[in-house]
Amino acid sequence: MIGISKLFCGQVEPSDALRYGRESGKLPSHLLQFALDKKPVVVWNMTQRCNLKCVHCYAHAIDEQGQDDIGTEQAKAMIDDLAAFGAPVMLFSGGEPLVRRDLIELAKHARAKGMRAVISTNGTLITQEKAQELKEVGLSYVGISLDGAEEVHDRFRGVPGAYRKALKAVENCKAEGLKVGLRFTINKRNAAEIPHLFQLVRDLEVPRICFYHLVYSGRGSELIDEDLDHAETRAVVDLIMDKTREMFDDGLEKEVLTVDNHCDGPYLWMRLLKEDPKRAEEVFELLQYNEGNNSGRGIGCISWDGKVHADQFWRNHTFGNVLERPFSEIWMDPEIELLHKLKDKKRHVKGRCATCRFLNICAGNFRARAEAYYGDEWAPDPACYLTDDEIAKP
Repeated sequence: MIGISKLFCGQVEPSDALRYGRESGKLPSHLLQFALDKKPVVVWNMTQRCNLKCVHCYAHAIDEQGQDDIGTEQAKAMIDDLAAFGAPVMLFSGGEPLVRRDLIELAKHARAKGMRAVISTNGTLITQEKAQELKEVGLSYVGISLDGAEEVHDRFRGVPGAYRKALKAVENCKAEGLKVGLRFTINKRNAAEIPHLFQLVRDLEVPRICFYHLVYSGRGSELIDEDLDHAETRAVVDLIMDKTREMFDDGLEKEVLTVDNHCDGPYLWMRLLKEDPKRAEEVFELLQYNEGNNSGRGIGCISWDGKVHADQFWRNHTFGNVLERPFSEIWMDPEIELLHKLKDKKRHVKGRCATCRFLNICAGNFRARAEAYYGDEWAPDPACYLTDDEIAKP
């Protein structure tokens, strides 16, 4: 996760993170990416069920009817373990988390145990009443996914009317005082929609938007040929930076982030070297705090059936099951070879990653993409768009 607005527009200084000792339990949410201890943010795909049929779903979501593998009391025990372990955030995801009737109860339980509770949703089920319930829980954030304007979004989601319901969900959340933001996954089919998303941020007056680079997993693996090439990705990241700067120049200090391609950090730094060398020095320090990809260390995933993964996209490696063993024990077990190596992945990456001058601020980028593309989890990430000259050590 790269905070474009924080870094490019000077929203955050290194001293802001140091003030809290860079402890994940003390850092406010907007600084959590700079934590030193990297206690894992845990994504719980609490259900595989969903009311939509998205073409890029990493979870291979199924029909919304049915039952879930982890019951309410089992989920509470899992949350108790995560809270005691020091995991700062519980991200309730799916499928669509709102198809589970116990979401409110479980989010409330996470809050009572001292965790921040956030949800990732398609938004179509957030009525006025549901938004009020989410607010009463003390939810920290609601992330609503959009894929573009109405025609594009509804085509991605496989259900007519999904776009209008998502926008209504934003309105309902805002009316209750819930922090709500937008999530957008970039690919060839919708990259041209990015200006529309920035206009929505302005028009809807939402405080946050996350742009996700495509990861080749779930149904998203079928879109591997739909990923942007390197030149297109550079152009998109420049566009995101330009649009973010335009908002700041207009007095709109929105939070803009890119996710799942950590060479965005070095690329932003190289641009600042030309435009604002003094700020570039501060940004390089912050990028070192960020440390790049944290799959298996600063982020983890629990699947709908209890299986533990390094992140929500990389499901072909399972390290254990919370229905059989606590997450905290699984996560720190040195006998689980791949998971143990992911705690210090910089020692294991190969090829151009191993000699890259930005390894300390990228950590080799996304291992799930490397394995999907090359069949080797330690190979270079094919989505790295930096040139050999740019990554060469001076």
